[in-house]
Amino acid sequence: MTRSHLLLAATLLFALALLLHGPIPQWSSYHDFADRRTWFAVPNAADVLSNLPFLLIGAWAWAALRDVPWRLFALAIGATAFGSAGYHWAPDNASLVFDRLPIAAACALLVCLFLAERVDPRWARPAVLAGALVAAAASVLLWWASEEAGRGDLRAYLFVQFLPMVLVVAGLSMRLRPLSAHAVSDAAWWTTLALYAAAKALELADHAVLQASGVVSGHTLKHLLAAAAAAWLLRAAIRNGSPR
Repeated sequence: MTRSHLLLAATLLFALALLLHGPIPQWSSYHDFADRRTWFAVPNAADVLSNLPFLLIGAWAWAALRDVPWRLFALAIGATAFGSAGYHWAPDNASLVFDRLPIAAACALLVCLFLAERVDPRWARPAVLAGALVAAAASVLLWWASEEAGRGDLRAYLFVQFLPMVLVVAGLSMRLRPLSAHAVSDAAWWTTLALYAAAKALELADHAVLQASGVVSGHTLKHLLAAAAAAWLLRAAIRNGSPR
């Protein structure tokens, strides 16, 4: 079995695990964030304004990169600022759709970027990228439709969101070598994964972090660490690639 087949097997096992698990509803307290403080008429100000780094990082990387797939990833990161800020301004399921769309797009593009650099450059072809973006959007819309039907199910969205972690960890563990000198290094991928995992942990500890610190919530820190993860990866892509 080739390493490409092993990555395919990891993907199928992840999908099968979600399928066998059954529907995963969004918990009822999902929109109940810890920090509800208003600042200069901005509601939930810390969670809203902590999205600004996504916009700055996306704009910086878009201007610095020449590679189209990486520029699309930078665009998705920048769009996350608008989707997430809008959601946290008035949290509900409708605004959450626009929060999750750019996140899903970024995750789908990340899968294509990693596979293009480590498995086959054809993963970066326009048709493949377009298909990945359609699948990402479909995962969010499937969740939204399930919520509207009263049987919320996050499985498709969770598959898209966590597939990059599954494949990158599997690929790096198998020591898949970069296909070109311009590929992102193993160290940059591992650092990105570590930062994103820490961000997700802080998201789950939203209330506990604010209670312990009295200053900042876990969700606000989640935004900052997730932005740092994107910045670290894009910095590596810019340094290893051919910037403008």
